[in-house]
Amino acid sequence: MGKSFQKLTRLSMRKLNAGESISENGIYFERTVVGDGVFTINIMVDGIRIHRVVGRESDGTTRSQAENYIEKLRQDAKNNRLSLPHGRKTSLSFGAAAALYLRKLNEEGGKDIESKKQRLELHLVPFFGNTPLSKISSFDVERYKKQRLAEHSKRGKTHLVKGKLVHKEISLSTKLTSPSTVNREIAVLSHLLNKACEWGWLSHLPLKIKRLKEGSGRIVYLTVKQLAKLKEFAKVDENKYVYPFILISSETSMRASEIFGIRREHIDLDKKTIYIPKAKAGAREQPITRQLAEYLKGYLDGLPSNNQWIFSSATSKSGHIVDIRKAYRRVVLAAGLDPDVVLRHTLRHTAITHLVQAGVDLPTVRRISGHKTLAMVERYAHANGEHISDAMDMLEKRYKEVV
Repeated sequence: MGKSFQKLTRLSMRKLNAGESISENGIYFERTVVGDGVFTINIMVDGIRIHRVVGRESDGTTRSQAENYIEKLRQDAKNNRLSLPHGRKTSLSFGAAAALYLRKLNEEGGKDIESKKQRLELHLVPFFGNTPLSKISSFDVERYKKQRLAEHSKRGKTHLVKGKLVHKEISLSTKLTSPSTVNREIAVLSHLLNKACEWGWLSHLPLKIKRLKEGSGRIVYLTVKQLAKLKEFAKVDENKYVYPFILISSETSMRASEIFGIRREHIDLDKKTIYIPKAKAGAREQPITRQLAEYLKGYLDGLPSNNQWIFSSATSKSGHIVDIRKAYRRVVLAAGLDPDVVLRHTLRHTAITHLVQAGVDLPTVRRISGHKTLAMVERYAHANGEHISDAMDMLEKRYKEVV
């Protein structure tokens, strides 16, 4: 056990009078009025106070058994299997669980780890923090939703000064966090809790999480002129990666995490494809435009020969950047657009929407966008009705030709 006892010895226990007690190292021994001795423990294990009767002296209970019981509790706690009455579990805090969750996801080859990490570190962990994982309630989640929906984001003005963009924060945005943003965050919370059950951290889900009702689902995308203006300001921004990021995203519909993870060997200029080993719907080859292929050829020629990442970062553990929010927001403001509406994901929406409006069939669009189902692509068919009207005009023209 490793514990030495100076007070709680056999001799001292025998000398106790009725009603007297001795305690040491979390073990308590009390002499009852009928002369029997009772062993109890009172210890902290992983932040939980455990106060338990171990047994009576008349039943053969000894101090060694109390020591063994404490050791078992602590060992079980290390294995995340603390067996306490009434379904109580180890008080693995949400913050500690979040760190373990990300580590195990990485070991399993999980998807969207970077976006999950950002939502955890920026919002979920600061709110739930030291709350035991098994104690998170529906009331806590509702409080989280309410707080996030009430939060504003920073905004400011950006000016072009001597060929460089200068951004200055001036006020809080009048726009609040959207329900869809909060839903993506609580989806991470839900996934973590489900994984906690799968990995044995929880015996059952402590709650059922309800999603917020979102709006009409209108897809925001940029017009050709808006996109051209965005690229124009991106070229002169101090961040060297914001322009290639915008170009790749708008001409492929790739997700941000997929773009940041591009390696030199993933690009095949002859086939005009980019291999995505960890795409959301599984590994795939992303088709690219001829214009993007020409740009990437020059871009790759300008990189050091030993640099394998397209968006490398010497300070990042992954070897590449994982976020470009500040620079992107700065460029969006400079282009006269609303940074709370024109998000990074808007570039993906833009590419897909223009493919649909150009008359590309939906199965082909799905092949390019990497969506799991055709139903997910069909939403873009309603982003703008002009191409639908054009299709009906074509039908009418066809019928007239036959006549």
